[in-house]
Amino acid sequence: MLNIIEIKDFEAKELDIYARLTENQLINRENPEEGMFIAESPKVIERALDAGYEAVSFLMEKKHVEGEGKYILERCEGVPIYVAEFEVLTRLTGFMLTRGMLCAMRRKPLPLVSDICKNARRVAVLEEVMNPTNVGAIVRSAAALNMDAVLFTKGCSNPLYRRAIRVSMGTIFQVPFTFIDDINELKALGFKTVAMALKEDSYSIRDERIIKEEKLAIILGTEGDGLKTSTIDNADYTVMIPMSHGVDSLNVAAASAVAFFQLGQ
Repeated sequence: MLNIIEIKDFEAKELDIYARLTENQLINRENPEEGMFIAESPKVIERALDAGYEAVSFLMEKKHVEGEGKYILERCEGVPIYVAEFEVLTRLTGFMLTRGMLCAMRRKPLPLVSDICKNARRVAVLEEVMNPTNVGAIVRSAAALNMDAVLFTKGCSNPLYRRAIRVSMGTIFQVPFTFIDDINELKALGFKTVAMALKEDSYSIRDERIIKEEKLAIILGTEGDGLKTSTIDNADYTVMIPMSHGVDSLNVAAASAVAFFQLGQ
């Protein structure tokens, strides 16, 4: 039986997660076992449920209870479903809902790097990529273009921030991910590291020697500054994407798609 609750009090504590808590408050670093995130749109919510994430509550337009969200709600019997008209939800959340449905979900413990890399051939590594839109776009490319896992350094935007999840179209739930303390530990796991950097003495992205490597970790750097000098110096290969028309660089999300397509073979 569906547990539908019509919104009448904007200040209700149960709605804090949607309207008043920051992304960092949702992560709950002091008590990570209580950490949560917000999934937005039926497709994204469904992908999160399929990946084993637990729904805490829903916030949605009334019409979606018997519409696009019906199948999802039937999977989460007993979970509170807060409903209102579109205009009320926009006022509550401060933005227009994509597809009219949000779901608060519990985070899961992050796996060990060694575990998700055990059977991986190609992994993406993000070093201090701080823009959640770029994080989401890179994750989507990684899932689509043969990356077996995505690793984030501590300086990255969290991949379960609402915007990152939305831009990834929920593909963050379809590819294993975790945080990594030291990129160099990938070498001990049998990976050759590939630093994507703007260096004229780099290898060609078409170089067959790189493509034929059994295990590759493709490292992408932060917006603007790119990879750290130490990361480039420690990499097995430094690769640059050829440019034309005087263009000096690509956005990191666009560069990731090119790199994953070429090196993810």
